[in-house]
Amino acid sequence: MDHIVTDHILINGFRIAHGVHGAGEPVVLLHGTPSSSLIWRNVLPVLVAGGYRVHVYDLLGYGLSERPCDPAVDTSISGQVPVLEALFDHWGLTDAHVIAHDIGGAVAQRFAIFSPEKVRTLSMIDVVSYDSYPSRRTREQMQAGLEALVKAPDADHRAHFEEWLLSTVQNKAALRAGPLETYLDFISGPIGQGSLFQHQVRHYDPKHTMEIAERMHELGQRPVKLIWGADDAWQVVDWAHRLNAAIPGSDLEVIADCGHFAMEDQPEQVAASLLGFLKAN
Repeated sequence: MDHIVTDHILINGFRIAHGVHGAGEPVVLLHGTPSSSLIWRNVLPVLVAGGYRVHVYDLLGYGLSERPCDPAVDTSISGQVPVLEALFDHWGLTDAHVIAHDIGGAVAQRFAIFSPEKVRTLSMIDVVSYDSYPSRRTREQMQAGLEALVKAPDADHRAHFEEWLLSTVQNKAALRAGPLETYLDFISGPIGQGSLFQHQVRHYDPKHTMEIAERMHELGQRPVKLIWGADDAWQVVDWAHRLNAAIPGSDLEVIADCGHFAMEDQPEQVAASLLGFLKAN
């Protein structure tokens, strides 16, 4: 599929794939796991057409960005925050509207709490928070040890994670016909399979969000929009209501017939909601 990250920059010696599209007020998009910036491909054009300059990138260790060999390189939620800060500098941004999904939402939460002056508005779509992750199934696999999963035959690995990815959406046929194989390619094969566990799964640790759990009210210093799939099986809608209650003034929209990958299930509605929120703020 055509990617929306078109350029590359070295940050702390590691290559980050990114792209800038359109003109106007700056918007920064953060994806989650196990996806990439590709998940924004149907939302980005709507924001550009609405008069925004949209900045997008692949997290370190994800998508088209570098997969560091050294396991000491921090690609956790906390480790991704300095990458975002460096990209703000590279893009010449003093502040921006920030829109985030899944684990990208936890990166955005930390960024907005520790650098509130850099966030004009914050939109969070089916994000992790508190101790909402990893799922019981993933936690059990992590506790049993990841070595067997790292060494699983490629066909078995792809089949397992195809099922995993399909559980993120209501419209499974559309995901199969669209980006499913690309998502699988990123996390499979001689590089992708090991990288998935090194850079993503082993960092599914709620300590990164629990450290700021008592500070979530601080996000209310700026306009906050919460968008959630009513059928999200990964981050059930109860977490959306908890965030809504914790963040003063936040607005929650729950989308029907929509799973965890809301931008895959209902891209038009997500894009329209984001555009309306940005225009109002």
